[in-house]
Amino acid sequence: MLDFLNPVKGFAVTFRQMFRKVDTVEYPEEKRPTAPRFHGRHQLNRWPDGLEKCIGCELCAWACPADAIYVEGASNTETERYSPGERYGAVYQINYLRCILCGLCVEACPTRALTMTNDYELADDSRESLIWTKEQLVAPLQPGMEAPPHPMRLGEDELDYYRLGPSFAAAQPTDLLSMLARSRGSAEADQAGEGGASA
Repeated sequence: MLDFLNPVKGFAVTFRQMFRKVDTVEYPEEKRPTAPRFHGRHQLNRWPDGLEKCIGCELCAWACPADAIYVEGASNTETERYSPGERYGAVYQINYLRCILCGLCVEACPTRALTMTNDYELADDSRESLIWTKEQLVAPLQPGMEAPPHPMRLGEDELDYYRLGPSFAAAQPTDLLSMLARSRGSAEADQAGEGGASA
């Protein structure tokens, strides 16, 4: 191509777009749905009885490449229990001024306590309001849940919670106790079988 046509060549994309229909989205009145696995605002999840899944291990804070997460763990007591394990996240903060929404914190979480929602409207004109606290991040109570602190309702120890795992999510609150009983029965049968085999 001749050298004097180089400037025109550079505007080729611009000229093509001039004759295309403008794709206007009437935001915020009309909002386009996001992809199912969109990385949006974080959420701290609960067990079906209302106890928190977060155990205050701080692995999400260690995994964050932007150093946007701050966690302080504390110990559960018999009178005040917030999670099934020994510890819970007493302080949980995410600084959305730093967060790059990469999802590495979700991958690092051992209890699936932290997930990402499809909510992307995080803009604000105050720096302080972009540091979200645990109260803002924790999932709301659903029907059948009880606000912590309270004793474990779905088992005698934290192993009962983790043994059933994903089946908790699909079950109704009334079915959880029967599921737990079946799970304990199969675990005891497995232990008896192992004991008989070793004998």
